[in-house]
Amino acid sequence: MLRLAAASLAGTAIEFYDFFVYGTAAALVLGPLFFPTFSPVAGTLAAFGTFGVGFVARPLGSILFGHFGDRRGRRPVLVASLLLTGASTVAVGCVPSYGSIGVAAPVLLLVLRFLQGLGLGGEWGGAVLLTAEHAPAGRRGLWSSFPQAGPAVGFLLANGVMLALSATLTDAQFARWGWRVPFWVAGVLALGGLWLRSSLAESPRFLEIDDHARVPLAEVVRGHWRLVLLTAGALSVGYAIFYAVTTWSLAYGTERLGVSRTVMLACIMAAVVVKGSLTPLVALLSDRYGRRPLCLLGCAGAALWMFPMVALLATGAPLLMFLGFLGALLAFVTMFAVLGAYLPELYEPRVRCTGAAVGYNLGGVLGGALTPIVATALAEHGGRVPWGVGAYLTGVALFSLGCFALLPETRPVGVAAVEPVTG
Repeated sequence: MLRLAAASLAGTAIEFYDFFVYGTAAALVLGPLFFPTFSPVAGTLAAFGTFGVGFVARPLGSILFGHFGDRRGRRPVLVASLLLTGASTVAVGCVPSYGSIGVAAPVLLLVLRFLQGLGLGGEWGGAVLLTAEHAPAGRRGLWSSFPQAGPAVGFLLANGVMLALSATLTDAQFARWGWRVPFWVAGVLALGGLWLRSSLAESPRFLEIDDHARVPLAEVVRGHWRLVLLTAGALSVGYAIFYAVTTWSLAYGTERLGVSRTVMLACIMAAVVVKGSLTPLVALLSDRYGRRPLCLLGCAGAALWMFPMVALLATGAPLLMFLGFLGALLAFVTMFAVLGAYLPELYEPRVRCTGAAVGYNLGGVLGGALTPIVATALAEHGGRVPWGVGAYLTGVALFSLGCFALLPETRPVGVAAVEPVTG
């Protein structure tokens, strides 16, 4: 289990590194480089628009890779998704700017971001299921939290590279070529991830299935549509919180508040370190007290903290911004640390790879794709304290709280015995 969990964590960290490095670049440099004819705010909105395309592609990736995961196994999905995401990320670092090839530059950016999202849509389901279906029922929450910790590691890698480059290069050097380096690094990381995953065994639960679904998506839509919609709505707050902290606030702090890139990245990264380190502990609590209670607690905490978070951000003071980010990410981890066990337990094994991944990634469209765009637009028409952003995030948290309230508890029932919540 330790070797399997470590390989799953490394793989998700690499794939989310690829995904997050784009978000950081979108907040810092992609607007002026690829949309130079736009105003600064409009350029940032356009860059966040290409960022959002990755989230739109993720449910499609979960359908595509989920089909093969339910038909052919979880392990092949991990290899194929890592190859696709890694190759498209390296290619982003090679796209010439608008000044070199004109409108073809943002078009290429859009296509490659779509491919990134397609690959990541398949990654989560394969990595989490391979771990969850190997894990003993009494410790499924703990072991399944390892791939859930991967996004934090990937974010720290992506922003650590960005922070190092930002601190050592001039603004002109960073805009000319420095921002491309993290994308090229993705190629080396992908090769390492493929080596780690080459020796993983197939899920024993998958091997026990005698009658595989012919068209998993059709069965999910027919028998689990309500569950998919509820999980998507429930998870939207987690995505909204995470990308409000890691993407929108980065652009807001540097452009509106005049805080340096280095300070903003350091504040965000420090909060993510704490969040990532707490992931296994929170997951262990879910093995003892249940998945659903922790999700409800995290949602309620998010609803109460969004206004304080934007108020602390608006101060521009590093310590206060860190505290604002930390409170938001503590609410986030209380929900998302348990999802590696919770979502697979909600679906029957024959359609689990498709159903769990589609619900997870649809939540990304609702929360992750829209939040940087909506928050940027709301902040533009507000005062120094972006209260409109706080209201928006609070509304998303209350919506997700209602969805979580309608989902059942699954702990301590074994994965194979859980009855699906049908429509």
